Amino acid sequence: MTADTNDNYEALVQFLYRAPIGLAQVSASGAIEMLNPMAAQLLMPLSTDGALDNLFEVLATVAPTLPQLARDFDEPAGVVCESLRVSLGESAHANGVAERRQSRVLSISLLKFDNGSMMAVLTDATHEVARAHQELAKGLHDAARTDALTQMPNRAALRDHLQQLMGLCPDAAAREFAVVFINCDRFKLINDTLGHAAGDDVLGLMAGRLRATLRSGDRVGPAGGPGQMAARIGSDEFVIILDGIRALDDLLAVARRLLDVLSLPYQTCGNQISCGISMGLLTGAEASGDADAVLQDASIAMVEAKRAGGARLAVFNPGMRERAAQRGAMEIALRRALERGELFVLYQPVVGLQHGSGIDRAAGVEALVRWQHPERGMVSPLEFIGVAEECGLIGALGDFVLTTACADFMHWQAVLGARAPHRMAVNLSRAQLADPGLKNRVQEILQACGMAPDCLQLEITESLAAQDETVQGRLHELKTLGLTLALDDFGTGYSSLSSLHLLPVDTVKIDRSFVSQAETSAHHRVLIGATLQVARSLGMGTVAEGIETAFQAQFVREIGCDKGQGFLFSRPVSAAAILQWVMDEAPVAAG
Repeated sequence: MTADTNDNYEALVQFLYRAPIGLAQVSASGAIEMLNPMAAQLLMPLSTDGALDNLFEVLATVAPTLPQLARDFDEPAGVVCESLRVSLGESAHANGVAERRQSRVLSISLLKFDNGSMMAVLTDATHEVARAHQELAKGLHDAARTDALTQMPNRAALRDHLQQLMGLCPDAAAREFAVVFINCDRFKLINDTLGHAAGDDVLGLMAGRLRATLRSGDRVGPAGGPGQMAARIGSDEFVIILDGIRALDDLLAVARRLLDVLSLPYQTCGNQISCGISMGLLTGAEASGDADAVLQDASIAMVEAKRAGGARLAVFNPGMRERAAQRGAMEIALRRALERGELFVLYQPVVGLQHGSGIDRAAGVEALVRWQHPERGMVSPLEFIGVAEECGLIGALGDFVLTTACADFMHWQAVLGARAPHRMAVNLSRAQLADPGLKNRVQEILQACGMAPDCLQLEITESLAAQDETVQGRLHELKTLGLTLALDDFGTGYSSLSSLHLLPVDTVKIDRSFVSQAETSAHHRVLIGATLQVARSLGMGTVAEGIETAFQAQFVREIGCDKGQGFLFSRPVSAAAILQWVMDEAPVAAG
């Protein structure tokens, strides 16, 4: 061996000796032929007798498969195993604190040389495994705080963030953040009519618009910082926290821009979907309680915007909280009322006016729901119909009214025969018309009662029929059953005489606000006359609502109105009273 060779060999030995990893040269049977200090340090705790003669024996308790792996490796050279990790049990943490113990992990790689001997590479992988566990835990933590559909923070993340913001500034008056609670007005309808895939696409597009619209400039004022966050916290609910908001006008400017952008049509699944957006705004100065209470208040403001017609924003004030509590109590009481039978139906006669000098008492009736509260007495439908729509009870309420009305109608038919009312009118709400299952339920109720479809008239307000294409489509579906449709409160909504022919209705009901002024206002008399002319030209029937005086009855009769309804003829009465009213032969003069 030359001097250079000796020098190279010594250098290699020194390298192996000082290497920061454990190296052990072993025979095919595991006998240790060479061992560097790091290997000895790693293996010594595993040796029961302090001897480090055979690698396989030393590792027998933690890596029992290692000898078999070596025997099964048929190649003349190569990697027998790589990074085989084994646990060495618990050991005290480096700082010596007994409470902080962790399992040590040894990583073993075994390489076979051409001459049949092997080299074991040993490393302490404890910290590497700990880092991997920390990264995995962080990933799971992040995933638990991220909305899977939009990849936005979820409710848990937003709540923690909001709580932290409030903690940084306990003085509410000094807070410079605001909360924007966003809800899609027609999202359930999108899911019901186009499917959940289309709904998910809309939510994803909304999230994209939020990211694009919210910019650093929205941090109004120099105090703007890391407080801003946009999150999806529910099905179609998004919440934005804006920082650096010093004045309500600043908040309104940002919110209106968001409202404009989010209200633009969404193109998805081959459809262009338009949906209104309702927003509730809450300033940091109004934030009280914990983060959940703040989100609840912002949600209450959003509901106020929705109750006002939707597609708008509302700024929270404490009075809204009290109204929300009252609605909550009303919802509980209404659910109980449905269970206990506190709701009942009254009927107001609709009379035929073109019947000699009197009226036709058998023209029809309109069903009107009422609620006899055990403590409050009679509750107006104006108080509970809206609550029923908001809390999802309108379907059950509507089914109750329709079933009751149809059953009473068939009873009148059985008792009175040809003298019984010819038609039953029942009102429909917006929420009912948004239900794709409405047609089937109406059909089932008619069949269960044995009532002919042409004896049923479903009524919808003018403003609802004129504004919503989906509602118009639902009306066309209902007409296929053979029933009739009436446009209620005509003159108070958004349609016009020129567009009346576009609506799939059979009857126009002139609103009481016009009829009540017929005696004193020539303008209203002209409007009533024009409505009757257009309706007749389209083959539609007409009903004048709210007739209270003989003059009003005479006027609408003389200009050709088919039917009338109002206190002049009868107030709403019970089903039993309708029998007596129809059989009463005393004529009611029409003028």
